[in-house]
Amino acid sequence: MSAAVDRAPALALEHAALVIDGRVIVDHVDLRFAPGTLTALVGPNGAGKSSLLSLAAGDRRPSEGLVSVGGRALPEWRVRELARERAVMPQDHSVRFGFGVREVVAMGRLPHDSDPARDDDIVEASLATADLLALTERNVQTLSGGEAARTAFARVLAQDTPVVLLDEPTAALDLHHQERLLQHARRLADDGACVLAVLHDLNLASAYSDRIVMLCEGRVVADGTPREVLQRETIERVYRQPVLVIEHPTRGVPLVLTDMPREIAAGTPMPPR
Repeated sequence: MSAAVDRAPALALEHAALVIDGRVIVDHVDLRFAPGTLTALVGPNGAGKSSLLSLAAGDRRPSEGLVSVGGRALPEWRVRELARERAVMPQDHSVRFGFGVREVVAMGRLPHDSDPARDDDIVEASLATADLLALTERNVQTLSGGEAARTAFARVLAQDTPVVLLDEPTAALDLHHQERLLQHARRLADDGACVLAVLHDLNLASAYSDRIVMLCEGRVVADGTPREVLQRETIERVYRQPVLVIEHPTRGVPLVLTDMPREIAAGTPMPPR
């Protein structure tokens, strides 16, 4: 069962495909994402998650099909206009020049008409949310991976758009900052934004998303609420890893635990490699 919401989509992919060097990376996907929702894109390595997000962002053009934001096809948007509609946190957080952290976060305000007082307030709030107030004057090229990721997220917050696209936003973060980032992503959705996040951690997806879209080999293999998608049989088939799915003791959501291969659990020796 789909968890799509019966509202005009903030973001839609219609029969969208991406083919690179003859290889199908995204295979004719039809997805609609509503305002006020947080959707997690999950799946094994090479499933097409980041490629799908790049289509949604307009960083890649679909080989077939259509991607639209706010009801308009991406090619109809001017660059600055689109930057006021959707913000993107990429996997690569590196900055090629020696800007300070505050300067990088302030770049999120560039698509908007200048309002110095409001811009300063938004930048300051974004720095605080990303736990960066102690690092505002640091050269971004000296940051750790986690600090760089938080800076990239703060820039997205400062951009203040109705559509927010996050590509593996928690990959470089410690446990505290993973939870903090996704708590704020959840807050953005609760305040009306359409948030789409590529996540590898199924338990973070379960805890914070309204909807999970699971991909495998460029196709959607499951789409629904966390409880609908995070079924043991589905996870084992897609990830080729034995798991247990239990109830989280305090969050009341599915909790996914890796399990031993069943032949080991049964005492049968593993075959030689």
